[in-house]
Amino acid sequence: MSTNNSQSVKRSFLDRYFQFQEHRTNLKTELIASFTTFITMVYIVFVNPKILGDAGMDSQAVFVTTALITGIACMLMGIVAKLPIALAPGMGINAYFAYVLVGSMGLTWQTGMTLIFLGAAGLFLLSVFRLRYWMISNIPLSLRIGVSSGCGLLITLIGLHNAHIIIADPDTMVRLGNPTSIPFILGCLSFLIVAVLAQRKWNSSILLSFVIVTLIGWAIDPEVTYHGLVSLPPDISGVVGQLDFSKVFEVTLVGIIISVMLINLFESSGTFIAVTEKAGLADKDGRYPNQQKSLYIDSASSALGAAMGTSAVTAYVESASGVAVGGRTGMMALGVGVLFLCAVFLSPLERMVPLYATTGALIYIGVLMASDLARVKWDDLTEAVPAFVATIMMPFSFTITEGIATGFITYVFMKLFTGRYKEITICAAVMAVLFLARYAFLF
Repeated sequence: MSTNNSQSVKRSFLDRYFQFQEHRTNLKTELIASFTTFITMVYIVFVNPKILGDAGMDSQAVFVTTALITGIACMLMGIVAKLPIALAPGMGINAYFAYVLVGSMGLTWQTGMTLIFLGAAGLFLLSVFRLRYWMISNIPLSLRIGVSSGCGLLITLIGLHNAHIIIADPDTMVRLGNPTSIPFILGCLSFLIVAVLAQRKWNSSILLSFVIVTLIGWAIDPEVTYHGLVSLPPDISGVVGQLDFSKVFEVTLVGIIISVMLINLFESSGTFIAVTEKAGLADKDGRYPNQQKSLYIDSASSALGAAMGTSAVTAYVESASGVAVGGRTGMMALGVGVLFLCAVFLSPLERMVPLYATTGALIYIGVLMASDLARVKWDDLTEAVPAFVATIMMPFSFTITEGIATGFITYVFMKLFTGRYKEITICAAVMAVLFLARYAFLF
C-alpha cells in the first residue's frame, strides 16, 4: 500500500492532469506526437495567407493571425478537452471565402468574413443546445458525402486555376493553360510530389511539396524572392476585428451562412470521430471523452478565427499523424499550439511562397474529400442522384451554397415521388424547405 502511495506522489503534474499512465503514454511520446502533427499541418500558415491575400487581405497580417488562432485553438483543445486533436483554419472555407464570396460574388472581404463568423456562431449555438450530434445523425449519408465531395472538386478547381493549369475561355468556358509556363509546370509538380509522398506514407508530404516547389521557383522564377527568415510580427490591426454586419442579413446571403455552418459541421465532426477512434478513445457510437467541451472549443475557435481575419477554424485530420506515433492526450494538442505560437516570427517566409505552390495541397485535399464517393449506394437512385447533384453543382456553379441547396431539394423530391417519403428525416425536410424559400425570394 505504501509503495503505491509513493508511486502516486511521484507522478508529475502533467502526468496526473493528462493521465499519461491511464492512456499508456508519457511526456516524451506526447511531445514527439506534437512535433509530428505540427510538421504535417504547418503548411496552413503559408497557404492560408496566400489564399486570403487573393481576396485583398494583408497576407503578412493573415500569416500571424493564422498562427495565433491555430496556437490558441490547439492549446484550448489540449488543456480543456484534453484530446489529441489539433485545429486550424479550414482549407475548404478559406478558398470558398476568397474565390467565391469575394472573387465571384463581389462581396468585400469584411462582409465575407462576417458571413463566416455568423456560420461559426450558428455552429456554436448548435453545440450549446446539443443539436450538433442530432443534425449529423439526421442528415442523410448520401448528402454528407455529396457536400464533402463537391467541396473537394471546388477546391481542386481553385488549385488548378491558381497555377494557370485551367484558365477561362469565352468559347469553351475553360481550357488548358500554357504547359510551358512556370506556374503550370511547378503547379503540376507540387501535386505530383504530394501524391507520391502521401502514397509512400510520408506524413509531411504537403509541407515537403511546398518547400521543394518554392525553392525551385526561387531558382527559376524572377517573381519569387527571399525576404529573410525571421522578424518581429507585423501589425495585424488591418485584419483583426474588421467584421461588417451591414449587409449580411440580406436574403441572398442567408443561404451562405447556413452553408458555412453545415460545412464546418461535416468537417469537424468527421475528424473528431476519426481521430478519437484511431486513438482508441471513441466508443462504438462515435462518442468520446469530453465530447461536448471539444465541440464548444471547435465552434468558438471558428468564430474567433473569423473575427481575427483568418477564416473558420476546424479540426485537422493531420492530427492522426501524431496519434500514429503515440499521441493520446491533450498534451499533444498543447504542444502543437505552442509550436504554432512560435511560428509568428516566420512571417518573412510567407512573402517568398508563390501562389502556385499551394496547388498540390489544394488538389490533394480535393482527392481526399472526393474519396467518399465510393460509399454512395449507386444502385439506389434516391441516394445516388442527390449525392451526384450536390457534388457537381459546387464546382459548376462555383459556390458551395448551391450544391448544398440542390442536394437537399433533390433528396426530398426523389424520396417523396418514389414512395419512400418515410425515409425523409426532419432535418432534410426542413433544410429543403428553407432552400426552396430562398430560391423563391431570389427569383
